[in-house]
Amino acid sequence: MSFTLAPGASGILPDRMIAAMADSGLILPEYPFVESQIQPASLDLRLSDVAYRVRASFLPGPGSTVAERIDELKLHEINLADGAVLETNCVYIVPLIESLALPPEIVAAANPKSSTGRLDVFTRVIADGTRRFDMIGAGYHGPLYAEISPKTFPVLLREGSRLSQVRFRTGEAVLDAEELDALQESERLVDSEDADLSGGVAVSVDLSGDNADGFVGYRAKRHTGVVDIDRRAGYPVEDFWEPIAARGDGSLILDPGEFYILASKEAVQVPPDYAAEMVPFDPLVGEFRVHYAGFFDPGFGYAGAGGEGARAVLEVRSREVPFILEHGQIVGRLVYEKMLARPQALYGQRIGSNYQAQGLKLSKHFRT
Repeated sequence: MSFTLAPGASGILPDRMIAAMADSGLILPEYPFVESQIQPASLDLRLSDVAYRVRASFLPGPGSTVAERIDELKLHEINLADGAVLETNCVYIVPLIESLALPPEIVAAANPKSSTGRLDVFTRVIADGTRRFDMIGAGYHGPLYAEISPKTFPVLLREGSRLSQVRFRTGEAVLDAEELDALQESERLVDSEDADLSGGVAVSVDLSGDNADGFVGYRAKRHTGVVDIDRRAGYPVEDFWEPIAARGDGSLILDPGEFYILASKEAVQVPPDYAAEMVPFDPLVGEFRVHYAGFFDPGFGYAGAGGEGARAVLEVRSREVPFILEHGQIVGRLVYEKMLARPQALYGQRIGSNYQAQGLKLSKHFRT
């Protein structure tokens, strides 16, 4: 079966086109997709049965393959067929079950899944010959690999575990300033009367405690037990997290090296014909960062998909020094992109979405 796009097409490919890419041999899984692997605007990527502990993170660069670099840098191999624990602050490379044979008009971009980021598992996708993480160029033919480094909790992984997702796009998909203004006017992307739309929809941090019974977030505990990445609602919150109460002055001091789950002040939504991505925050305005950029699927927070607006959950770290966050301080921006076509299923509709209509919420692994 051949796969073709209309001349001049631009946008993010939806679920049915991702399935068509697989049917046409542009996505090459070692064995068939599983249920819910194809999301409204992305494809979950699965780990294979072996992980390589390596001395350091790397990029292969032009003319080199990831396999060649693994041979140079590996310390030992770990069998994932029956599950294995990956330790904190170690770097692992895992071949993925999916490989790609992209046509010249399609590029791919990867990102950690929401639940991966909320566990503080640093995950990036690597391809042969690349100079950048998480970016796969047009026309790429070859395997994909996940670089995995748990930062706070040791994690139990196995063959088939899904830590990353990939999007496929053609042409220029990002909305320009005029288009974003028009979409805010028609769809009310954010529930703020004075929304800041320069460079994307500004997202600020909620430190008031008004939306979470007087609490503003969680700080991860150290020296915890293992988290099974595939176990849902399996762990008590108090064994892994310390709740953070709101302060009267609306501030929070971030301690260096600590990991925090916070929430946005704004409720945002992504209409059905669009997707969004949280872009890295400008490092010039503070010694902290929202730790993981993230994909927001069509229908996230959308009333027609059961949303009525949803808070963006923020994975936050300070850098080298303590840093004071203030209520309402901008911590990221949502960049909106056009879908090439509307997905068959929106986020939250019949697909077991974990974070629709969310507020301050930990990953699906914890009982709340």
